[in-house]
Amino acid sequence: MQFQKESLKFLENYLNVASPTGYEHEGQKIWKNYLKKYVDKVEIDNYGTVYGVINPEAEFKVVIEAHADEISWYVNYITDDGLIYVIRNGGSDQLIAPSKIVNIHGEKGIVKGVFGWPAIHTRMGAEKETTPKIENIFIDCGAITKKEVEDLGIHVGCMITYPDAFFELNERYFVCRALDNRIGGFMIAEVARLLKENKKKLPFGLYIVNSVQEEVGLYGADMIADSIKPNIAIITDVTHDTSTPMIEKKKEGDQKCGDGPVVFFAPTVHHNLREVIVETAKNKKIPYQRAASSRVTGTDTDAFAHSNGGVPSALISLPLRYMHTTVEMVSKEDVANVIKLIYETLLKITPEMNLKYH
Repeated sequence: MQFQKESLKFLENYLNVASPTGYEHEGQKIWKNYLKKYVDKVEIDNYGTVYGVINPEAEFKVVIEAHADEISWYVNYITDDGLIYVIRNGGSDQLIAPSKIVNIHGEKGIVKGVFGWPAIHTRMGAEKETTPKIENIFIDCGAITKKEVEDLGIHVGCMITYPDAFFELNERYFVCRALDNRIGGFMIAEVARLLKENKKKLPFGLYIVNSVQEEVGLYGADMIADSIKPNIAIITDVTHDTSTPMIEKKKEGDQKCGDGPVVFFAPTVHHNLREVIVETAKNKKIPYQRAASSRVTGTDTDAFAHSNGGVPSALISLPLRYMHTTVEMVSKEDVANVIKLIYETLLKITPEMNLKYH
């Protein structure tokens, strides 16, 4: 599958805009404007989850879903000499923070800053080298007093994001911060595009959902599942490429970028729906991998599966290297195959399919 120029431009714009958890608005605007050409209507809930609907009058409802938010930081404390201490918004990694440039989203607009860090010369000696911790990482925005920081429009509660932008690596990978999981939003939007352009008529209502606040507890999915009340949900998110150094496959499984979508096995993953996905992959010769999760998947799959008395749900994941860093990396071929697998699976689903185990 070749990506259209318009699709790639959308992906770049969508990834480059800041969309931190709880403040997903700008990213959602871009996603909505791209999707609306391919659906019958677009809706937005009170907390910012956006979804497009094909066949909105249909009684049987199928969801395909991704989450729109990226990890970030909050301004938590401003010192008298103008330095800023932070807390996490989602699973932000303090180990990658030192020397990173940041955007502080203040009342007067974006203010540049840097995560400062003492020089290596000052960290060597008898004591062990200092390790970055939430308590000792700080942002320097060039101010020398607390008042100067406040005059820039920065206050406790302001969002802080990284500006690292999208690029392609060796014609094989997409690289950017926040591929987790705006690449999912891209993939489900492309499914909607293919359905429209190929003039496919679905025997159910399709809800293409881009949820908020996944990174802090699956909250957006939890809310929207109760609003839509779907009969089936197929979720797409990223999972770890475990082929890179310092990852234990015995613990994290054996998944690799370039080897295809990852179909998950877990208590919340509905057997019958998962088997439709697996059989579709086999029949359409789409490469796929398997992975298992005990108890929960840690994705929006859990929120949908546990909603409304139990919604048959499945998870198709995209292998990703370097999760929750600013250089998240996915295979372009895998992206294409996730899109194809969701698209082909939808063409196999009918309102009459058996959703009971026995």
